[in-house]
Amino acid sequence: KKGRGTLPSLRCPAQMISSSGIPSLSACICSSNGKGLDEKRKSCQAFLNSKQNNGVNWQKTLLLQQCPGCRKFIWDDGGVRMEKNRIQSLLFSSKRHSPMTVSTKTLKCEKQLLMTDVDEDTGKLKVIDVDPSLTAYEDHLQHRYHRYLKTKHAIEQYEGGLENFSLGYLKYGFNREDNCIVYREWAPAAQAAKLVGDFNGWNGWQHQMEKNQYGVWAIRIPDVNQRPAIPHLSRVKFQMQDGDGTWFDRIPAWIKWSTVNPGLFGASYDGIYWDPPALERYEFKHPRPPKPAAPRIYEAHVGMSSTEPRVASYIEFADNVLPRIKSNNYNTVQLMAVMEHSYYASFGYHVTNFFAVSSRSGTPEELKYLIDKAHSLGLRVLIDVVHSHASNNASDGLNGYDLGQSAEESYFHTGDRGYHKLWDSRLFNYGNWEVQRFLLSNLRWWLEEFQFDGFRFDGITSMLYRHHGLNMSFTGNYSEYFDVTTDVDALVYLMLANDLIHSFYPDATVIAEDVSGMPTLGRPVEEGGIGFDYRLAMAIPDKWIQYLKHRSEEDWSMEEITYTLTNRRYTEKCISYAESHDQSLVGDKTFAFLLMDKEMYSNMSTFLPASPVIERGISLHKMIHFLTMALGGEGYLNFMGNEFGHPEWIDFPREGNGWSYEKCRRQWDLVGTDHLQYKFMNNFDKAMNELDEKFHLLASSRQLVSSVCEEDKVIVFERGDLVFVFNFHPVNTYSGYKVGCDLPGKYRVTLDSDSLEYGGQGRVGHDVDHFTTPEGEPGKPDKNFNNRPNSFKVLCPSKTCQVQLKGEKYFLCFREDVLGDMFTEEGSFGR
Repeated sequence: KKGRGTLPSLRCPAQMISSSGIPSLSACICSSNGKGLDEKRKSCQAFLNSKQNNGVNWQKTLLLQQCPGCRKFIWDDGGVRMEKNRIQSLLFSSKRHSPMTVSTKTLKCEKQLLMTDVDEDTGKLKVIDVDPSLTAYEDHLQHRYHRYLKTKHAIEQYEGGLENFSLGYLKYGFNREDNCIVYREWAPAAQAAKLVGDFNGWNGWQHQMEKNQYGVWAIRIPDVNQRPAIPHLSRVKFQMQDGDGTWFDRIPAWIKWSTVNPGLFGASYDGIYWDPPALERYEFKHPRPPKPAAPRIYEAHVGMSSTEPRVASYIEFADNVLPRIKSNNYNTVQLMAVMEHSYYASFGYHVTNFFAVSSRSGTPEELKYLIDKAHSLGLRVLIDVVHSHASNNASDGLNGYDLGQSAEESYFHTGDRGYHKLWDSRLFNYGNWEVQRFLLSNLRWWLEEFQFDGFRFDGITSMLYRHHGLNMSFTGNYSEYFDVTTDVDALVYLMLANDLIHSFYPDATVIAEDVSGMPTLGRPVEEGGIGFDYRLAMAIPDKWIQYLKHRSEEDWSMEEITYTLTNRRYTEKCISYAESHDQSLVGDKTFAFLLMDKEMYSNMSTFLPASPVIERGISLHKMIHFLTMALGGEGYLNFMGNEFGHPEWIDFPREGNGWSYEKCRRQWDLVGTDHLQYKFMNNFDKAMNELDEKFHLLASSRQLVSSVCEEDKVIVFERGDLVFVFNFHPVNTYSGYKVGCDLPGKYRVTLDSDSLEYGGQGRVGHDVDHFTTPEGEPGKPDKNFNNRPNSFKVLCPSKTCQVQLKGEKYFLCFREDVLGDMFTEEGSFGR
């Protein structure tokens, strides 16, 4: 069906369907050459029969099932079961047909109808070379990769490629063409449609739309007196009629801005026709900053960024908050809640209008000003994109286009598969052609129109599995990731999304929020991976919360902490974080408040000696965040305000709190007041970011933990050129604590949490040289100290951390009295 958005429905002969509508054993390999039915095949047949008896509609609900007899997979994708790149033992049986074989020649011919010019023989995927443990699941990986290739090829054949396909916003929604406004909307379930709004007095009888054979409604409205018939900022809605004759008003799905009357309680949003005059359009002045070796991300919410209890604007954030972020040495800003959401307390995760910026904080042009201002400061900007689900709202959301039609004619799946019970939201049908167009175009829109530098994909665990991660406790067993619960349609969409982003914007940064730890998530698409640059290390904040809430300091396990921080997949990069917005939401507290609680209201003054609670709280706050950054990943993230130990929690205005904004703001005055101790945590946050800026420790692949001592409560490790020492013991200070290292020479402190400027006691000397001593026998690590060939000794105070840097100039002789004047200070420290 050339030129439209629905793939032709073709069935390969290997996908034989019995009279009952259930797939046969044609795709299951239980015996060679189709000879007989052994016990395994009987098990397979029983498995299929059980599905039939349970009333499962295989064609509609099942993409993948695992046969309990042969443990192979049965596909229901209109394709062919393949083993070692050739088709084997393709049989089927039913009441009407006797068992028969199907020639591979015929199958290949039919297969080519689906995969013209796509090489079926992809060979061994590179992700398996990286992780040979995936070999047992090669069939699954090959299957999803073939599905990706097949979909991409179809897009190239029918739409001219991903580049053209992802420009849907130039075709759908409102656009200017030949002195006309042209409006198009995909709504195949509608029986009639009109465009209504301020421009026609909300009477659409003069603006009825026409529907083509693909379910796309369109209308062309000529200019009037050389001016657009619909003025800029006019309210507009798409009015459609269902099969019962009822008319519904809906916000256009591709609308670029939507607003609500703040004076009307509970009022619905209106779509706004956004087409500002040339003089009012914001023109970007600054280029995108280059991609950093490692992202240091400042997660922020524009609306709650004001000191006052109200919604802040894009301009206020740009002028007041961006300089703070830059000053603290972050290189990336991640903006939450940019996509329009009618319910403010959803934190931006119940999106109603995917192409519209949140009108609470301003206009599209004002958001562009914010991004351009960030770029002028050398800050990259990521958008928190929500493609895992959509708001359940019908009057102002995408859900309003669901009139009870089939999934093939809807943005969403039908029934339970289309509804997230925990989130009360709708779930996309990622296998639908028009859904793919809509979501891929949405990514392109944010990148091109607003010059964003990448994405954080929210909640993709819900996308990866049909169970959406609900009631699941992922253990890391590979069978949890590659079985019948995997949503291959969603995987293919994510592969297409990352292909699009990295093909046209090679410097973009794309981050996945996935709690399951799915293997290959962070490997390139061309290797058979899903294509993300980074995944969030979500187990780390959970571990810290567990310790802060439920364990006394004496019971903290150094081994467990170290394992949690280093437990990540080889060659798949992670963004580590101690706390994000999730850890601060109502019902929980910021880490600073968990550590110091009510004493933050009365004992934060620098005019008085710090109480034991405050001293402990500030010390551990610095250590937790720094250890997470230094050992937990290849990038780092901090949520707005946590850098200075913001107190209390986040609570958006809602009925339960009297619609108060009191806990939905940031108290910047706390860190700005010189006699309060918040400045110490802020100073340390700035210093640890500066450390990475100078020494690129996050980007370094050289990471080695040399000592984890439960008795001493000390962790020692190397990252890049630096040696880190963390002493979590609540009481003990160690003088002359022996630390293993790789390279010989002299070491000196380059960062120390006990420094006075960070609220410490200043016990560690920064002008002291620590000379190494050779350990054990050369070439025999087991004879060395903690498997390190050299060591030096340091003062290690309780509840502190320090970083030691080796001088560039070192000699094979390490005694200063022997070297004498040979040592010069010039150039001895630094990179």
